[in-house]
This record gives sequence, structure tokens and C-alpha cells, in this order.
Amino acid sequence: MLLLEGLYRLYGYDFRNYAFSSVRRRIWHRVGAERLPSITALTEQILHDRDAMNRLLSDLTIHVTEMFRDPEVFRAFRKHVVPMLRTYPFIRIWHAGCSTGEEVYSMAILLKEEGLYDKTRIYATDMNERVLDLAKAGVFPIDRMQDFTRNYMEAGGKEAFSHYYTAKYDSVLFQAELRNNIVFAQHNLVTDRSFNEFNVIFCRNVMIYFNKDLQDHVHGLLYDSLSTFGVLALGTKESINFTRHAGAYEEIDDSHCRLYRKLR
Repeated sequence: MLLLEGLYRLYGYDFRNYAFSSVRRRIWHRVGAERLPSITALTEQILHDRDAMNRLLSDLTIHVTEMFRDPEVFRAFRKHVVPMLRTYPFIRIWHAGCSTGEEVYSMAILLKEEGLYDKTRIYATDMNERVLDLAKAGVFPIDRMQDFTRNYMEAGGKEAFSHYYTAKYDSVLFQAELRNNIVFAQHNLVTDRSFNEFNVIFCRNVMIYFNKDLQDHVHGLLYDSLSTFGVLALGTKESINFTRHAGAYEEIDDSHCRLYRKLR
């Protein structure tokens, strides 16, 4: 599609190997929202208008997330992964495709409760600078706190969840100290390379929007970025099976939480 090629060549955002049906649906949504007659007209607009490009980018990048999403995953992480992390002198964790940061703050809270946060550096990356700015702020709608609190408790939370934030009007601000050991940075899984070696990588519900070739590419990037015996966390609808690296991992938990240990 010429629009995707133009988006890549001019701005460096590569959606050419995303699942086509999903991308096409979102592009047509933007055509309608801009009150344009065709994708050709949208292409012309984004090539000359950065604001229009940013609006399209927001449509194409999926930001469906919540704190302690899939609580059983965080519960399994506490049970199986935290004991391993206690043996490390320093811990590096990468949240790839972190979106607006809900899972990043969830991890910070979990590590704080387990006494591991002070020796941890969390790298939170996304391709979209706008959502990274939201993640850095640590401000979330107060009307989501009821669901977040329920997830936190089901994930094995040890405090009152309200201990970690201050409510003001229609928003909550999470404690500044939760951000002390978090590095927020722009990184594109499609076009950028590995930038460190990590003990844990969270890349959950990101690759479900990619075609098979792009999934294989990203799995290779994650494999190269993970230390031996490091842990990879995928989304509950994702799997390491049928990738070229499948034989290099073992599943940590038998409850299908998609936590994998890299063996070689």
C-alpha cells in the first residue's frame, strides 16, 4: 500500500508487515475522521502535514492496556520468577511496546513489594512518543482505579493499592519514586536493533498485530536481547511455539501464563 510505504520512507514508521486487515480498517477509519474521499487523499495529507500523520499514527498503534492485566501472569511471576531475580546482583527488565505505561508501573510496584526495586532498572519503550509522554507522567483516569485495584489484589498485591497513588479531581498520580528506576525511551521493534541484555522482557499483546514475517523478526530481536536463563513474557494469546527459537525456551508455569525461560 502506497500510504504505508510513504509513512515509512518519510517518517520511519514501518507498518508494512502489520496484519493487513487490521491496518486497512484503521486507515479507513482515519479517512472518515479526516472527511476525505479516499486513501489516496489521506496519503497526500500525511505526506505534507505532520499533525495528520500523528493522528494516523495514533490509530495504527494499539493502546489497549491496564494495570496488572491478566493478574494470573503477575501472580505466576511472583511465584516463579521473583525467586530467580533475588539471586542477581542487578536486574534489567525491558517492557517492549509499553504503551501508556500501566504494566510498567505494575512491575515497579511488584518489585517494590518484593524488595527488588532498588537493584532494578526498567526500560520502557514504545514507538509512539505521545504515549511515552503519558507513561512518563504517571497520571491515569480515576475511573479505572476500581478495575486496577481488583487486578492488583488478584495478582497477589500486599498493600492497599491506594497506597501507591494520590487522587486529585478525575485523575490519580502514581508515586514519583516508582519512576526512579524507569528509563522511558522511543524504540521501534520493527526497525530498531537490540540495545542491551536483559534478565526479563515483557512484550505482551504486541505481536498479535504483526504478520508471520514480522513476528519472526521481533522474536529474533527479543531472543538476542535476553540473557541466558532470562525470562520472556508474552501475551496470553501469543506463544513461542512455531517460531525458530521455540527450542531455546522452556515454559515456566503450566497454567499457560506465557512465561518462558531462555535455556540457550
